[in-house]
Amino acid sequence: MKFADFAVGQVIEAGPYVVDETEVLSFAKAYDPQWFHTDPEAAAKGRFGGLIASGWHTCGIAMRLAADAALHGSESFASPGLAYVKWLHPVRPGDALRLRATVIECRRSEKRPELGVLRWRWQLYNAHSTEVLDLEATSLFDLSPR
Repeated sequence: MKFADFAVGQVIEAGPYVVDETEVLSFAKAYDPQWFHTDPEAAAKGRFGGLIASGWHTCGIAMRLAADAALHGSESFASPGLAYVKWLHPVRPGDALRLRATVIECRRSEKRPELGVLRWRWQLYNAHSTEVLDLEATSLFDLSPR
C-alpha cells in the first residue's frame, strides 16, 4: 500500500500465520533463551503448561504480517519506535495468528512535508479469537518527489 492509501479508522487484516515449534525453539535459542521458550520438557511442568513463544518472536510475526499486508511496495522506510507493547496471552506452537491493524493517525509532518507519519495499532489474535499481542507503532514514509 502507498501512504495515500491509508486513512484514519481503516482496518487492515492479515493472516493466519501458523507458529511452528521448530521456529519457536530456533528464535528463542538465538534471542530469548529462557527455559519456557527453549525446553519443552521443563516448560510442560511450568506455569504455562507447555512451550510458549517469546514475546519478541510474536512481535516479529506481527511485523511480518503488517509488512506483507500493508508495507510491501510502500514508501515506508523507518520507524521511530513503539508507544507500547503488551503480551496479553502466551503464543504456543500450532497457534494460527491473525493481525488486525487499525490506523490511528495518518498525516504529513508539518516541519518536513516530505515525511508521512502513520500511527497504527496492531493486535494479534489466535484461532480462538484471544488477543495475544497489542502494540502501537509509528511508521515513517518518504514522500519526496522522485
